[in-house]
Amino acid sequence: MTIQAAKLDQGLEREISIQPGCETVARCFACGACSGVCPVEKVVPEFDPRKIVHMVALGLTDRLLGTDVIWACSQCQSCVPVCPQQVRCSDVIKALRQEAVRRGKVTTEMLAALGQFAKVDAGKCVACLTCVRLCPFGAPHIADEGYAYIEPELCKGCGICVLECPAEAISLAPSLEEKGTMV
Repeated sequence: MTIQAAKLDQGLEREISIQPGCETVARCFACGACSGVCPVEKVVPEFDPRKIVHMVALGLTDRLLGTDVIWACSQCQSCVPVCPQQVRCSDVIKALRQEAVRRGKVTTEMLAALGQFAKVDAGKCVACLTCVRLCPFGAPHIADEGYAYIEPELCKGCGICVLECPAEAISLAPSLEEKGTMV
């Protein structure tokens, strides 16, 4: 892999470091402790939190924001307590996701296909409110048209609504972790 200096984003690390939980991103010395405990890294070979943080330091913005790799993280935060430099890889990845959304690098359709949030088939929904009552994150709402919809920003992709919907109107694509590979 060849990296061209002209294509590096010198401001990426600075942009990420001002996000909550990301203040220590520059401290990473790529020891690999995060990767060693990461459950996703064990099933998705292309995913490596250490490499992602290193790519932030290098300024590989397009490579990070233009790939599915940042969406593979399950946000379990197993990486947080093992880092000797207090780098919060999961928070760095969360900030990268927000940056990808902010820059329009992903669409809601892409996120749904990556299993990041559930979707409702309006034709099947009977507006029984089961999803609204059971969601611990407050993601489902009933539209004025009389069917449920899911707020992508609030949905954590846990699948509770999918399992409990009596009309089977809600679906959730398998996550990259579930698939065990990148798309």
